Amino acid sequence: MRSIVTLAVLLLLSLPGLAQTDIPVTKPLKIEGKKLDTKDNKGTALNMPSTFDKKPEVNLKDRNKREVKMLPDTKLVQAGHGLKIDPKIGEKEKKGSDKHYGDQYLGDLKSNAKFVGIVCRDHEFVDGDRVKIYANGQVVEPNILLSGTFKGVNINLESGFNRLDFEALNQGSSGPNTAQVNVYDDKGQLIYANRWNLSTGAKASLIIVKE
Repeated sequence: MRSIVTLAVLLLLSLPGLAQTDIPVTKPLKIEGKKLDTKDNKGTALNMPSTFDKKPEVNLKDRNKREVKMLPDTKLVQAGHGLKIDPKIGEKEKKGSDKHYGDQYLGDLKSNAKFVGIVCRDHEFVDGDRVKIYANGQVVEPNILLSGTFKGVNINLESGFNRLDFEALNQGSSGPNTAQVNVYDDKGQLIYANRWNLSTGAKASLIIVKE
């Protein structure tokens, strides 16, 4: 009986030790680190550079002022540029040529315009050809030096027939006297075009009938 009581006492004494070993012991984990300052306006938490801080270096106003050139720089000149015209060129024409270009009839046309614009130019080699223009026998342009661009006068039309004459004052340095003539009405519409080949003193004639 005594041995049973002794065994029971020993069992009771050993229970607190067993209870202490079964309960896990934990300690709070302490993490030390630097807190993020949310009041810092210099950048984000990752400290990435801002793309809005840089201003464009291109001045758009200055760029708009610059000229845009689609073609390389070239110096364009009119046909016959730099040609030196001898005022006595008509006296130095070749006299060995047997070919003669006499008077030429350019035809006729009808128009109800109040006036017409008569323009002419040297359509071949610009060599100093000169012409005189008559309207109904009256000189309206005494001396036109034909170049690569059109030159001429406006002529008021009379009722009925209007005769225009173009007299070759010379043949330039390379005969004959060559020219293209265009006629425009009072609205700027092209109503006639032709060409002539004349020797010095010959005339090209055109009839305009005003209806």
